[in-house]
Amino acid sequence: MDTIGNGYKFMKPFYVYILKCSDGSYYTGHTDFIEKRISEHREGRVAGYTASRQPITVVFVDTFNSRYEALAAERQIKGWSRKKKEALIQKNWKKLISLSNA
Repeated sequence: MDTIGNGYKFMKPFYVYILKCSDGSYYTGHTDFIEKRISEHREGRVAGYTASRQPITVVFVDTFNSRYEALAAERQIKGWSRKKKEALIQKNWKKLISLSNA
């Protein structure tokens, strides 16, 4: 929780994001500071998967009220097929539901 000038407290949002890598693969992550995290990926300051698959493109971002919810969504998306991730990216809810029932 952060505090603004007048003493009111507010919840800081958390984000789930999907990056499309130069090899066409997708990377899913979560953060509480989306601009900084994407910048770190683009600059190769995040060791691991995206560092060797530059350049990356942000293809999806969603907001959550807690880190727990964002992490749960990240883990769920990471378990999805490529087609299901692409339905989410395209906001094709009908296809996403049909792939969930398949």
